Amino acid sequence: MTTPSFAELDALPTEELRERAFTRARERRDVGFFWSVFKHLPDADEAAQLDGAPNSIGPTVEEAVALWRELEGHGYGDNEPLLRAAFIDYLQKH
Repeated sequence: MTTPSFAELDALPTEELRERAFTRARERRDVGFFWSVFKHLPDADEAAQLDGAPNSIGPTVEEAVALWRELEGHGYGDNEPLLRAAFIDYLQKH
């Protein structure tokens, strides 16, 4: 499987990038990625209260996905360029 180029990924809509990155992070059980994304979402106060440290007792990938579903539909706000970059970076590195 070849990794898409930056240009190919950058041409995708943000939601497609998010879906791909979240799928990859779920497969890898990468809770840290989810928490790093949540920190940059508008109205993500709930995420700030959770400890996303690797090997910590507490949040799981499924909890991260559940939190995302609660925040879904609120838009990315001014942080969309930052989130797009995070999704693209994750997809290229993993």
